[in-house]
Amino acid sequence: MKSILLACGSGIVTSTAVNDKLTKELIKRGYEGKFKITQCRVSEVVAKSTLFDFCVATSQVPTDAKCPVIGGIPFLTGIGVDAVMEKVIKEMDK
Repeated sequence: MKSILLACGSGIVTSTAVNDKLTKELIKRGYEGKFKITQCRVSEVVAKSTLFDFCVATSQVPTDAKCPVIGGIPFLTGIGVDAVMEKVIKEMDK
């Protein structure tokens, strides 16, 4: 079971939209039941990062996060989603 931290500015609006899209993409690729997503504010990432396998963020995350951070803007724009999902899948398969 992979623990995914999903961060945006407020921890609610943008991360909820990305959560829905990321969940659908992971299920489509056969990862149903193999992950848990937790949403937070980007300001909480560093403190929470030791508890997660990786983070998907829609805003800039401080460089001292203790887990890998993947940029999640493509989930909002629809441009580059496949490239981001390649990074996500790489982390899922570790």
